[in-house]
Order: sequence, then C-alpha cells, then structure tokens
Amino acid sequence: MLKLPYTSSIDGNAVRWGKVGQGPPLVAVHGTPFSSQVWRRIVPHLQDCRTVYYFDLIGYGQSEMREGQDVSLGVQNGALAALFREWGLDRPDVVAHDFGGATVLRAYYLDALRYRTLTIVDAVAMRPWGTPLVQHVRKHEAAFAEMPDYMHRAILRAYLQTAARHPLTEEALDLYSTPWTGPVGQPAFYRQIAQMDQAFTDEVEQRYDRIDCPVSVLWGRNDDWIPYETGQRLAAVLSDRDCTPIPEAGHLVQEDRPEAIVAEILNNLARA
Repeated sequence: MLKLPYTSSIDGNAVRWGKVGQGPPLVAVHGTPFSSQVWRRIVPHLQDCRTVYYFDLIGYGQSEMREGQDVSLGVQNGALAALFREWGLDRPDVVAHDFGGATVLRAYYLDALRYRTLTIVDAVAMRPWGTPLVQHVRKHEAAFAEMPDYMHRAILRAYLQTAARHPLTEEALDLYSTPWTGPVGQPAFYRQIAQMDQAFTDEVEQRYDRIDCPVSVLWGRNDDWIPYETGQRLAAVLSDRDCTPIPEAGHLVQEDRPEAIVAEILNNLARA
C-alpha cells in the first residue's frame, strides 16, 4: 500500500500525496473511482530510477471529501498544475489512467504543463464515455447517496469488479471501496459521478494534436468501460505510435496486467 504522508491545500481542498524513489521525477495520476493505490504494484518497479510522485485527486481516496465540493474534471487539471509548482517540477515523466488521462491532457492544453514522456492507460479522453451506472446516477444522485449502507457496498463492489477482466482480490476491493463508504464516503462517491460531464473532455478534444514528447497509449483489450477502439483513435492524434493492446486486461490494467504498464513506461522512458 502506498503511503501519502503529505497534505497540500489547493483552492481550499486538502490534497494528500506521497513520493518515493530516486532520480528524475515521474508523476502518476489515477482515475475514477479509484485512488493513487492503483499504482501500488507499479511504483516499486520504478523507484530505483525515478522519484515517483503520486496523489489522490480532489475528492478522492485520502484527500478531503465534503458536501458541496467541486470534484469535477474542471478542477483536477488546476490541482495538477498547482502540485507541479509546489514540487518544483519541469517536464517530468507522467503516467495517467482513466480520469487521470483527461486531467493530464487538460493540463497540457489548458495550463501549458509539459512532460518529458507521457504514458496513457485506458484514458477518459474522447466522447462518448460514461458507464450505464454513471448515466443512471447522474439522474438520481440523491436516491443513491441516501440508500442503506449494505446496498451501497454491494453496488460499489460489483461496479469495481466490472473494471477488471479477472476477479479482483479482497485487498484490491477493500482498498478501492473503503474511501467511498460511511457517512462521508458514500455521498462523495455519488457526488463525483453526478459531476461527470463530457463537456470537460469536449473542451480539449477539439485541440488534440501531436504532443511534443514521446507518448505511449496502452489499452486493455477487454475494456468494458471504454472500448479499445477509443485508444486507437486517441493514439492516432496524440502519438507517432499505435495504441498498444493489452490482452486479457480490462479497464483496470493495473490489476489485470501491471507488468504491461511497467514495461510500457520503461520503454517510453528509453525513447526520450
């Protein structure tokens, strides 16, 4: 389990983060409905050659959760830019998954952040996106936020499993579900879903062009949340390389095939 011993205040939000390793910086950005713990099986293989920075997005994981909080994609790129400034980073290597992909792309095109290399994993970046649960919760947020705890836990665990090709371990299910339970976590889970708006990716999708660093796009071949074909389209506009399919992996490649992500990151580092 990754430790997040540091807290930064960003636009009134407490954001938890950590760093390990040695050498040039690499920043890992997670997606929804996960946390920085998605990188716990990736980071140990990178820390001998990189100082790895990781954090929980605003309203996720160990970061602050509160009623009325803006946790949309519209604020996450600003948080990433603020952390870059706090950490004193200039063109770090970056790896991003799901909403993390949207966050680093918004930061690139809207906040002028620049990267030494960029590795993108099953990113939320191109329309259409949003699972059936997302579409339903957006219509009935209050009903979901107030349902009995046992019902919420059952839905949450079932939903998390749909992200992976293979059965998630109890360790993984506990890590990913625990922040979203209890009187603070349960409404926070449905809050972040209710604020999922395709307008935030539409805003930058029209700007997509070849990024000025080596870009690797890899995708779970069995992703039931965002199809592999989306990864192909994304790679075609951002990178000079085709999308890399990861066989026997769903949306949550970090659980299904973590070694594939490590190999792709190291390969991308070698290209820079």
